[in-house]
Amino acid sequence: MPVVGDLRVLLRLSDFRRLLAVRLLSQCADGVYQVALATYVVFSPEKQASPAAIAAAMAVLLLPYSLIGPFAGVLLDRWQRRQVFLHGNLLRALLACGTAVLILAPVPDWLFYASALAVTAVNRFVLAGLSASLPRVVDPDRLVMANSLSPTAGTLAATVGGGLAFGVRLVAADSDAAVVLLGAALYLCSALAALRMDRALLGPDPDQVQPRLGAALASTARGLLEGLRHLAMRRQAAGALAAMTVLRFCYGALTVMVLMLCRYAWSVTEREGLALLGLAVGVSGAGFFAAAVIAPWGVGRLGPFGWMAACAASAAVLGPALGLPFTLVPTLVAAFVLGLTTQGTKIATDTVVQTAVDDACRGRVFSLYDMLFNVAFVGAAGVAALMLPPDGRSAPLVVMVALCHAAVAVGLSRGMGSRRP
Repeated sequence: MPVVGDLRVLLRLSDFRRLLAVRLLSQCADGVYQVALATYVVFSPEKQASPAAIAAAMAVLLLPYSLIGPFAGVLLDRWQRRQVFLHGNLLRALLACGTAVLILAPVPDWLFYASALAVTAVNRFVLAGLSASLPRVVDPDRLVMANSLSPTAGTLAATVGGGLAFGVRLVAADSDAAVVLLGAALYLCSALAALRMDRALLGPDPDQVQPRLGAALASTARGLLEGLRHLAMRRQAAGALAAMTVLRFCYGALTVMVLMLCRYAWSVTEREGLALLGLAVGVSGAGFFAAAVIAPWGVGRLGPFGWMAACAASAAVLGPALGLPFTLVPTLVAAFVLGLTTQGTKIATDTVVQTAVDDACRGRVFSLYDMLFNVAFVGAAGVAALMLPPDGRSAPLVVMVALCHAAVAVGLSRGMGSRRP
């Protein structure tokens, strides 16, 4: 398989291997932690989840820190990225332990959400830093290859982490606290893995670093405007981010729908629903892996924007064809297709942004990218809450998502399909 050969080429690069280890451990921990929260909020026997409750939980966990994502980017372009991975993962390990204690203790829901919110806040820095660091360990000729394998490997690691969490939860009832502690242990391992890299390896360059926190915070507003101005002058990067935001919205809306189908339409008990959700997550993860195999070929043959248009068009056609029956097997196939097309678009978007944006502004732009990612997902959950019935079957939602995919495909084909960064 070509992907195996590509991976071998990249793994010969020692710095890439070390950065990949940090990513895999960190995102595996993310998968464990997120599934622990989802099962606690949605599948606990004493809770009767609704689309509105799920949307509220997503908003609490993602939206506040997504809105300040650009400010995180300003700091990320001033702090050494290796130190962000080290201290960020150590802090998340500590905070996750606090979340486990709150799950066991009879505390108000807002305190539990505040703890979870703190973990996801640090995640803004780590994920943006991982993407911004990749060009520092891979030469430009291998950047598309690295973007197809590294973030996808991270997504697969998150899927594996989610699978571990599902397994622990299914084997031992009411084990959400133990699952969260597993995530804390993986965050600690990721922090230790960061120590294998030189402190200055991942940049930014020493003359660009402001070690004084006060100086960095004082320049936040100016840095944000500079990052937005820089992105506005890079039409290709801005167009790719817009397309990815719409596809992320589609993914979020259908995720809430599948969650409700697993919880109420396809199962009788919470345990059965949890097992079906784990299966859907695994199938979608297989789609992410397929994207890693196919995307380098697709980008090379069609160009990044032509490839993104092809992904969106495929989702527009296959999504409603497979999703409208609202039965298990076709919906699982649709989850695979959606995983492939969404991750395939992300691979191309990462490459466009990394090649079109200057290194000095890359952290800010990737923080904006991260903000758009999460705001789109939360917005999709809110729309789904308005459209979904209690059992999750909503033909209007499926059709709306298909129209969004089609609009992206047409827009990219007409406006940017022939452009290459």
